[in-house]
Amino acid sequence: MSHASALLREHFGIAGGELAVGGLAVSRLAEQFETPLFVYDAAVLRDRLAALRLALPKRVEVYYSVKANPNPAVIGVFVAAGTGLEVASGAEFLRARSAGCPAERIVFAGPGKTARELELVVSEGIGEIHLESEEELAALAGLKAGANVSVRFNPGAEASGGAMRMGGKPAQFGFDEERLGDVIAAISAHPQLRFSGVHMFAGTQILDADVLVGQWRHAVEVARRAADLAGGPVATVDLGGGLGIPYFPHESALDLGAVRTAAAELFAEVETDPAFSGTRFILEPGRFLAGPAGVYVCRILSKKESRGTTFLVLDGGMNHHLAASGNLGQVIKRDYPILNASRPDAGPPAETVVVGPLCTPLDTLGRKVPLPPAKRGDLVAVLQSGAYGLTASPVGFLSHPMPAEVLVEEGTPRLIRERGSFRHPIVPLP
Repeated sequence: MSHASALLREHFGIAGGELAVGGLAVSRLAEQFETPLFVYDAAVLRDRLAALRLALPKRVEVYYSVKANPNPAVIGVFVAAGTGLEVASGAEFLRARSAGCPAERIVFAGPGKTARELELVVSEGIGEIHLESEEELAALAGLKAGANVSVRFNPGAEASGGAMRMGGKPAQFGFDEERLGDVIAAISAHPQLRFSGVHMFAGTQILDADVLVGQWRHAVEVARRAADLAGGPVATVDLGGGLGIPYFPHESALDLGAVRTAAAELFAEVETDPAFSGTRFILEPGRFLAGPAGVYVCRILSKKESRGTTFLVLDGGMNHHLAASGNLGQVIKRDYPILNASRPDAGPPAETVVVGPLCTPLDTLGRKVPLPPAKRGDLVAVLQSGAYGLTASPVGFLSHPMPAEVLVEEGTPRLIRERGSFRHPIVPLP
């Protein structure tokens, strides 16, 4: 079974011989909402959250990282399930509030927060701001209202027995770990600012449980030092995010059983440590929760042969899904899981190049995709597309209309972003 077929059966299913999302045949969704189209399954969003919670100690709260997929409807699924939210801009903060999240359940990270953003979130009573520079501290100190401030630190040590180098390099994010004492002292010089704790984010797309929990252990060690420096228990320890999902055939899913075992061992130590008396622990996954729930659906406009190579030209491409094209910071371009959604089991697969409609060779979604026979009009689905899809893409490039976004909830599709048009290609989020 191919990687794409395995994911199809794990998260979705087949109805009438075609891909079904939330029990709905993809052809029905494409007919109702046109293509290209992003579809998200609310049940998969909740299942991912439930599985993660089972792997975490009870003291660790899940805060969905809004940057992964900022559609208010997606955010709302997680808020309704009891998560907090991590935001990285003033607009994301307002989107989080409109999705029903209380301000005190939101944390704000990012290396370049503006004075207007800080004034907005502080006036609304945000739960915590993750401090990342001296200039940010000065801006906060100049506000009349008080705020809870946590120090985001750039790790300077190895973790997980050297399995992964967490830090030690220059970074635009946070303060270098060795400056922790100076920063805590600077915060304490401003009575309206309350030092909360520490925030670490040192990796992304982590699929190794030992590496992940090794990062958490390092965060706990730094938080213990912060408690000593502050003269009492820290209120919050943000363990960061970075939980990965398997995009490529050689990757295996994060072993949540192994995470549960290692995390239980770590938190058995935490429970008896006075530095963490009453401390709240936060984990802020985004991709792990939203990625598997989304599908990017396009229609084949043409099938062509060029010097022995088969090309499928779709009506959507890198302008909607930059990550799938390999142009979102990837060093090595690998193919996302892609399948013929109309006829996933139509016959033996053959190596195919899958491209979009743009006038650039960069618009390639798949370079060596094993697909069964396909024809004009068939639907093609890019899986693992619920995170870093539409809003991480150059939607204005060549002015193709923005695709619609749809959330399927208990077998009912709901339009959560309208499709663009030739006159108005880009449609803002509601």
